[in-house]
Amino acid sequence: MNREVKLARVDRLDCVIEDHDWPFDRRRRREINAYWANLVSENPSFYDGRVLLARRIQERTEQGARKVLAVGFFETRFSRFLAWRDFGFPGAGVYNCFAMAAVRSSDDAFLLGEMGAPTANAGAVYFPCGTPDPSDVRNGRVDLDGSLRRELREETGIAPCEVEFDASWTIVFAGPRVACVKLAASKLPAAAIAERVARHLAQQERPELARAHMISRRAQLQDERLPDFVRGYLEPLLPE
Repeated sequence: MNREVKLARVDRLDCVIEDHDWPFDRRRRREINAYWANLVSENPSFYDGRVLLARRIQERTEQGARKVLAVGFFETRFSRFLAWRDFGFPGAGVYNCFAMAAVRSSDDAFLLGEMGAPTANAGAVYFPCGTPDPSDVRNGRVDLDGSLRRELREETGIAPCEVEFDASWTIVFAGPRVACVKLAASKLPAAAIAERVARHLAQQERPELARAHMISRRAQLQDERLPDFVRGYLEPLLPE
């Protein structure tokens, strides 16, 4: 589904965990459970673990004109998240907010991963990322930077120390999806990064990614497998 995409630049994230009685879960529980049972029958590898969605997202300015994105997260189950997504994001005031690492090669290509068959986003092509979960919570705060670094290493084999992260974030608002993107500069050219990721995937028994894609031209954004938040982020950064 194509939605209007808005970009914002912020200096830091202020993410906390909050209690939330989600009406979608409470009112449609029977329908959600039936949908989940059908998904698991088709893909037994699905696990109904805990994930974090956002109930509050605000942009604000601190002293010194520093821009901040404040996010209030709440815990739910993966089955609820998938049903909400697949039912068309019913209800207002809930967001899928997540962090993504935009790895940029020394010859100005971006690393994207194609999600593998066992995943809930099979075939989609986007930056290394994952839905935040309770392991990202420390003393009531949600560490999206830590989530981003973990997912980069797990999905691609690229260690956070091998790239240079920007200090600031680009926030991509795309309807109920809010992508917090951090640019990560690599000293390797595109071909070497692609080869590196391919080796990592070959060593895994159940890799999340099917393959890596290197994007260096705006024309490549026409690929329908790219979500709108990826197109929105990359379009101003790529040449024709």
